[in-house]
Amino acid sequence: MLKTYTFVIFFQYMIQTDLSIIATASEVKAEENQQFIQLLKTFAMDDIDEKVAQINADIEPQIDCTVCGNCCKTLMINVEKEEADRLSDYLQMERTEFDQRYLEKSEHSDRMLINAIPCHFLEDNKCTVYEYRFTGCKEFPALDKPMFTKRLFTVFMHYGRCPIIYNVVEELKTELAFR
Repeated sequence: MLKTYTFVIFFQYMIQTDLSIIATASEVKAEENQQFIQLLKTFAMDDIDEKVAQINADIEPQIDCTVCGNCCKTLMINVEKEEADRLSDYLQMERTEFDQRYLEKSEHSDRMLINAIPCHFLEDNKCTVYEYRFTGCKEFPALDKPMFTKRLFTVFMHYGRCPIIYNVVEELKTELAFR
């Protein structure tokens, strides 16, 4: 009599969180990533969105953003008027004082930008105004948002600075048999 065995294979992604390795890999893989961008554009957007969302749901919980904080150390964040109003109220500051201390007006639009990198509100890799943080901060890295293939420039701009983006993209390459 032949015995039947059932094997359960638990797959966990090999997560890279070392920022220097990620930054170096970003430079080394620049040409590869350009080729991958071209490949991504050949797939149906909804299929890629679904795959990215699934990979992100698996990877993001494995990365502690408070250990990294690189987005808060390196990104320029857009600020909407309502967000500035809300945060200035929370900080009990007049809006004009808040604007002078923390914001600058964009030269190209009505938008305001946070005026310092790293962010004024980052302390020990944690946001001191977390409940009142700006939308750009709340949504980053935005891999759960639809239309991934319409945001490839932004995704790959942050690929070398965000462990979540880096790992999701690398796993996406594997799942799409890119390499």
